[in-house]
Amino acid sequence: MTQPMSPKRRRIVICDDESLIRRDLREMLTNAGYLVVGEASDGQSAIESARKLKPDLVIMDIRFEGEHFDGVDAARVLTEEGIAPVLLLSAYSQRDLVDRARSAGVVGYLVKPFTEADLPPAIETALSRFEEFETVKKQADDLKDALETRKLVDRAKGLLMDAKGMSEAEAFRRIQKLSMNYRKPMRDVAEAIILAQQINANE
Repeated sequence: MTQPMSPKRRRIVICDDESLIRRDLREMLTNAGYLVVGEASDGQSAIESARKLKPDLVIMDIRFEGEHFDGVDAARVLTEEGIAPVLLLSAYSQRDLVDRARSAGVVGYLVKPFTEADLPPAIETALSRFEEFETVKKQADDLKDALETRKLVDRAKGLLMDAKGMSEAEAFRRIQKLSMNYRKPMRDVAEAIILAQQINANE
């Protein structure tokens, strides 16, 4: 059977400590037109594979049996080294895990169980957010500043999406355009949008 092809076949490394889950994930990704270029069973191996293979994305479980070094820790290394964006898989949706993941630079989060149909939108959204993050990072002095700026930009995007009915991409482009038009960093623009919303809410 001929596999569906995306315009650009995304190269993906998958990481889970259960071989059956890796097998199922590989099959779902292949059916969806993605190219699985590597597999790993723990965070450290995922980092080594990504360093070597330079994938477009790493899809990684958030926890590994008996390991202290989890998917969030691995994602932080991949982000700091600028190797690849990370989409985390988890059976958990606790707020503290989500916050840790965001502070580590994770660009996507998918809660198990998921279906084959859930993967493409999660992957493409994660890659789109990573491109946005790279744009933000160019304006920031260091990674910590870039991560903090991204949090503010994400919050401002959410406000624009709610107020103007924009898509996530449209909201980001609006912030980017305002940044260029006023020659202000995107962080300043995001803070201004957030402040304006707070003022309107208190009126």
